[in-house]
Amino acid sequence: MRNHPAVVLVAVLLSTVALPVSLTGASVALPDIGRDLHADLAGVQWVVNGYNATFASFMLATGALADLLGRRRVFAVGVAVFAAGGLLATVAGNVLLLDLARALAGIGAAAAATSASALLAGAFHGRARARAFSLFGTAIGVGLAFGPSIAGLLIEGLGWRAVMAAPALAACVVLGLVPLLPESRQPHPGRVDWPGTLSFTAALLLLIFGFVQGPAYGWTAPAILAAFVAALVLLVLFVRVERRRADPMFDLALLASPRFLGICLAAATIVAVLVPLLVYLPSYLTTVVGLSPGAAGATLILLTAPTLVLPLLSGALTRLVPATAVTVVSVLLVAAGAAWATVLGPRVGTGTLAGPLLTIGIGVGLSIGLLDAIAIGSVAPSRAATGAGMINTARLTSETVAIAVVGAVLASTTAGHLADPGFTGGLRTVLRSMAGLALAAAVTVAVLVRRSPVRTEPESIAVG
Repeated sequence: MRNHPAVVLVAVLLSTVALPVSLTGASVALPDIGRDLHADLAGVQWVVNGYNATFASFMLATGALADLLGRRRVFAVGVAVFAAGGLLATVAGNVLLLDLARALAGIGAAAAATSASALLAGAFHGRARARAFSLFGTAIGVGLAFGPSIAGLLIEGLGWRAVMAAPALAACVVLGLVPLLPESRQPHPGRVDWPGTLSFTAALLLLIFGFVQGPAYGWTAPAILAAFVAALVLLVLFVRVERRRADPMFDLALLASPRFLGICLAAATIVAVLVPLLVYLPSYLTTVVGLSPGAAGATLILLTAPTLVLPLLSGALTRLVPATAVTVVSVLLVAAGAAWATVLGPRVGTGTLAGPLLTIGIGVGLSIGLLDAIAIGSVAPSRAATGAGMINTARLTSETVAIAVVGAVLASTTAGHLADPGFTGGLRTVLRSMAGLALAAAVTVAVLVRRSPVRTEPESIAVG
């Protein structure tokens, strides 16, 4: 039973659903968390940013550890840490403990996510692998699509703590399947890149700290300026460390490939538009438009519902048109949807928001799973988890920075209260900026991916 691909598929899909639910669910709960724990805006923002920052910054390290120590072993540890962080969050009595628990959950999510991709690639081959990655994309879509609505219902019925408990309990179920999973690892293990891990993690956390605390401290405050300068220095140090290592966890040489660089840019751009909307649109709908948490979560289904079906269709679509074309169109749709979404206002109705939210969702849905398969197919089989870690790090770093930047803009326009006056104008400014950046990214991706053919099916991974 241990080598049965169906068991791998169930474990991977269930864990994959839980990870985005933990993000989107917490986003809907932010207003209630702030009121219950008497937290200011910066403290509440760390509920999301703490999870995303550690998720992104530990992605490279856990991907390398999965290749070196074994994908099943790191997957099990990751799922266990994610569950522990979620359960700790359910009993947090103050916002500091809650933020720390969320950061812990993010570390576990990073380990689970990178290992899951590699386990899936090792368990399936040929057309079965393409179908498995399509289901993988659909699982992400399920978490994104139903996370806000499930969270809204849980908040109304049981309170915000239930939102933290639900993904943790799902992770506990996954732990029961771990003994049935096959083990795989890199044939010639090296050493863990601790200097690279520490420099990248510290740089990202300092960068996020600067954006989150900037509106409260003042952008010229010594602590904020020092955080940004230190982040830049650490990023330069990270690049120097990685260039000198024989077996770097972040293969900078791979970024010299136009294809891989284009795929990373596309993935980063798409989530930089999607995830900040998932985080801040629920607050806008509840505090400005006046919807209940359940109704706000239901409205966000317009944004995320396309991610349920389109990942399954994108595999078939790439047999008719080049995968490069699908990638570029995805980014263009996200840009168009962001520009269209500026119609929002205090009296906006669901019908008015349907067009722009669905347009963004279609762009996201076409790319989910497809970009992961392309990225993993671009690296050697022995570095599958590291390759997955690289694109996921680009994706998560982008969304984490985007959430922090959007939060800083909204904190400035609303004087730290996320309410009108200021919320509508700030959100419209953010959407216009997103649209412009996404359009520029789409053009850049089109240029990059045309320079080399795209292979969407990763090579097989040795399974032990």
